[in-house]
Amino acid sequence: MNKKKMTRKWILSGMALSLLVPTLAACSADKGKDSDVRRTLRIGTMSGSKQDEVWFRQQFTDMFELTHDGIDIEIVPAIDYTENQFEDQSKQQEQPDQMEKVKAIMTGANPVDVMIFDMSMLSPLVNENLLKQLDPLMKEDEIDANDFVPAVIDGIKEQGNNFVYALTPTFTPSALYYNKKLFQKVGAEVPKDGMSWDEVFNLARRMKSGTGKDAVFGFSFNQWGASESFWDVQNYAAPLQLKMFDDKAETMTVNTPQWEAVWKSVADLYKDHVTPRQEDMNAMYEQPADGKVINNPFQGQLFLNGKVAMTIGGYDMINQIEQLNNNADKLKLEKLDWDVVTVPFHAGHEGVGGSIYLNNLSGVNAKAANPEDAWEFVKFMNGKEWSKLKARSTYEMPARKEFVKVRDGMNYNVDAFTKMKPAPMLQSSLKEQKLYRDKPNLYMVTELGNRFYGEVIQGKKSVKEALAAWETKGNDLLQKIKTNPKGQIDGVFDDVYGGGDGGIIIDKRAVEAAAGVG
Repeated sequence: MNKKKMTRKWILSGMALSLLVPTLAACSADKGKDSDVRRTLRIGTMSGSKQDEVWFRQQFTDMFELTHDGIDIEIVPAIDYTENQFEDQSKQQEQPDQMEKVKAIMTGANPVDVMIFDMSMLSPLVNENLLKQLDPLMKEDEIDANDFVPAVIDGIKEQGNNFVYALTPTFTPSALYYNKKLFQKVGAEVPKDGMSWDEVFNLARRMKSGTGKDAVFGFSFNQWGASESFWDVQNYAAPLQLKMFDDKAETMTVNTPQWEAVWKSVADLYKDHVTPRQEDMNAMYEQPADGKVINNPFQGQLFLNGKVAMTIGGYDMINQIEQLNNNADKLKLEKLDWDVVTVPFHAGHEGVGGSIYLNNLSGVNAKAANPEDAWEFVKFMNGKEWSKLKARSTYEMPARKEFVKVRDGMNYNVDAFTKMKPAPMLQSSLKEQKLYRDKPNLYMVTELGNRFYGEVIQGKKSVKEALAAWETKGNDLLQKIKTNPKGQIDGVFDDVYGGGDGGIIIDKRAVEAAAGVG
């Protein structure tokens, strides 16, 4: 975590503690068991260590412990990432089975009472019957699921077989940002909520104009503009649930009309310079003839510089817009007149789309030794008082609808961040997650696709040719992975764009992201 961001969180936590303790204490004074009997509430986390436990306590448990007499909190990480920190390099590269580690602390001799986890773990935990269903508890305590924004509660229910097994006080959504002035300039109607991707792409083509330094682009998949990234394609296609290979990871499944349509839609935007490419960025930011360097901390972010009409951005992008507009005169930049609408949807997948992350979900262990305090903690963490405090965050949105508000001094369509459900996770089943854990080299299949996608963007292959090549090369790779699921595999990329690879070292974060467990 960025130290500056962590320091900010510590300061906010300290301020909030002093302001809200009296209120929360009054609300919690008569709750829970007999406060004269001390008891321990064991809270499980995905990972952690004794060294960073203080930060976790400040974020999640200190307030609860202060306002609930007689309860001591014990933090139990499923994976202590310091355990192999000082091992030799080969052992450091060994990835622990995250699901097995979580199951161990939830089903062992001394199981945790509460589990805090991210969205990728919800469906597996539910399917393994490791979490207690919260719907009856919510009904008993008159907690209405409709008080939570649809993006949160619908996403949770979708991963929980239409039931609630966990709650979260915050989430990180995205939206389609647009530049009002650019639309006014060409006389085009501004975007609106509930647009399809085809509608947005057609509008983007209308907004494209100029060349070189005078170019204005219609759309970018992220605020940085010219990433030409395969990751953007994956995010764009996520609601379609396209798979790269079969359930046994033995046969590629990419040479299909569905994959072709996705790649062609994106590639055409780059080919026609509707979406900026790296060469466009280079032309736009050529060194001035006089050699003078202009101070622009937002250089490279084309939307913030008025060079992109629409872009997909997270909720925290508002921070940068606010900084830009507050300092525009100093930087000699034009203020941004902007708004947001919902992320576009794919036909047949209305209401689904965008990068929506439900982090810090909390659930009650089905085998909890202290289930009453466990539910009290989950209820407290997702209650109105705590949500009101968390609503101050400029990086996350509160999950409760009543605290979702436009920031002071601003005017924008805040509901755009709350309407779309998160795309179902492709590797949500236990079987699929286990496949990636057993065969971490499967990450190489994604990298292979990235290489062929790059050839399409650079005009070296058509979409059909690239997908056919990915299928052929991928099938060969899958057979090698079948016999060598974890060790180094050489020569995979020798005849693919980018040259030889000399073997590839599997990156932990990439594997976890691909497996839906990071």
